[in-house]
Amino acid sequence: MTEAQVAVENVGDVRLLVYPETGPVLPGESGALQVLGEAFGAKADWVAVPADRLGPDFFRLRTGIAGRVAQKFAQYRVGLAVVGDITAHIAASTALRDLVRECERGSTFWFVPHLDELRARLEGTAS
Repeated sequence: MTEAQVAVENVGDVRLLVYPETGPVLPGESGALQVLGEAFGAKADWVAVPADRLGPDFFRLRTGIAGRVAQKFAQYRVGLAVVGDITAHIAASTALRDLVRECERGSTFWFVPHLDELRARLEGTAS
């Protein structure tokens, strides 16, 4: 899914592919593969995707989409950050709240409210 607005930036030693807030919803697993393709093309270590660009099924864990997408990114060793306010999704799902909490302890899949917070976390992981 090539978009002119997709940006690449260096955050410390980490190369970050940043998707713009506006644009079409990235479709589930096929969207994840497209994003991974762009990440490889950009030689990105991490990808930041706005929460609003993910379909509502991503946040309904019973669909399995979030897990399969996270697995694909982990398999290809590319970090994934979902950026934006997901408090409504968390309020509606104990399972999602638990996933977010678990991801906070990890190093490859994060939920962050703002891009600046992601940058700060990535600077902390750069060595």
